[in-house]
Amino acid sequence: MGEGYFHRVASETPTRLWINNPILEDADRAIVAGAISCTTNPTYCANLLKTKLESSYVLNLIDRVVQQTRENKTASELVMQHLVKRVMERFLPLYERKPGLEGLVSIQGDPHGDENTDFIVDEALRFRKLEKNFITKIPVNEAGLRAIEVLIAENMPIIATEVFAVEQAIQVCELYCRVCEKTGYHPPFYVTHITGIFDEYLVNYVKRTGVNISPEALFQAGCAVARKQYRILRERRYPVLMLGGGARGTHHFTEMVGGEAHITINWSTAKELITANPAVIPRMDTPESPQVIEELLANLPDFRKAYLEGGLALEEFKDFGPLQYFRGMFVKGWDTLVENVRERRRTLLMIPSSSA
Repeated sequence: MGEGYFHRVASETPTRLWINNPILEDADRAIVAGAISCTTNPTYCANLLKTKLESSYVLNLIDRVVQQTRENKTASELVMQHLVKRVMERFLPLYERKPGLEGLVSIQGDPHGDENTDFIVDEALRFRKLEKNFITKIPVNEAGLRAIEVLIAENMPIIATEVFAVEQAIQVCELYCRVCEKTGYHPPFYVTHITGIFDEYLVNYVKRTGVNISPEALFQAGCAVARKQYRILRERRYPVLMLGGGARGTHHFTEMVGGEAHITINWSTAKELITANPAVIPRMDTPESPQVIEELLANLPDFRKAYLEGGLALEEFKDFGPLQYFRGMFVKGWDTLVENVRERRRTLLMIPSSSA
C-alpha cells in the first residue's frame, strides 16, 4: 500500500496539514495521516459535547471543575484548558522533534473578550503555562493587533486569525516585522485566511439578496482572496507562514496545494481526501481568470473589500461582515459551554438556574 494523500502532499510540495478541533481519537488518526499541528477554537468544547465518544467525558469533567471554582466563566476556561491540554500531549512528540515548527496546538478562548487587549494578553499568558507546544490564536482587529504587539515582545508563537481581507494580512505582517526588529524576537507567526467561511458568507449573501452572479465565479471567491493574500506575503517576503482555515469543502485544501503554506481542516474533510486519494496537483499559483475577478468585484461588495489592498480601514476590521459571521459561531459555541457549566452546577449543587 502506497503513501496516503497527505504524506504525498508533504513529500511533493511544501504544503502541510493541520487538523482542527479533533476528538482525541481523530487527533491520533490525523497524526498518522500526516498532520503536523492542530488548531482549536471557542467552539471546541461545544463540539465535543455533541459527540458520542467525548460527551460523557466532558460532562464528568465539568462536574469536577464546578466543584473547584465558583465562577462559571472561570470553570469554562478550565474545562477548555483541560480538553486542549490532552491534544497538546498527543502532538508534543512532534514538537520535541522539531521545536517551534511542528506539534503546535492552538487555543482561542472566550470570544466575548475579542475587543479587549488586556483580556486577550492575560488569557494567552495563562494558556502558555499549559504546555511548551502552545500557540495562541488572536483575531486581527484593533484590540487583537495591540495584543499581538505585546505578545511578540513575549516571544510567544502566534496565529493571527479571523483574517478574511488582504488588508488585514498586510497590516498584521507589517506589525510583526516592526515589532520583531524592535525587540529582536522572531516567534513563529502564522497568518490565516478563513477561506471556506468567507465562501459560506458570500453564498448566504447571494441567497438573501438575489444578486445575479454565476455559480462558477461564486465558487472561486474564497480561494481567489486566499491566493492573492499568499502572493502578497511571498512577494513582500514577510517572514510568516500562511495558514488556511475555515474549510467547507475539500477544495479549500486541494486548491491551496503547492504553496509554502499550512492548511487546517476538520478530520471529516481530511477523511474525504484520504478516501479519494486524489493526485497531488499544485494549484496555489494558478491565477483566476480576469473575467471571474471582475464579476466578483462588480457584484459582491464584501469580496471587493476583501480582495483589494486598502479595501478595509483598520477600524473596520472588527465589523467586517464575514468576520462577524465567523465570530458569531464562536460566541454561540462558547456560550453553549458556559450554559452547560451553569446547568451542571445547578444540578450538582441545587442552586437556582438564575444564579451566575
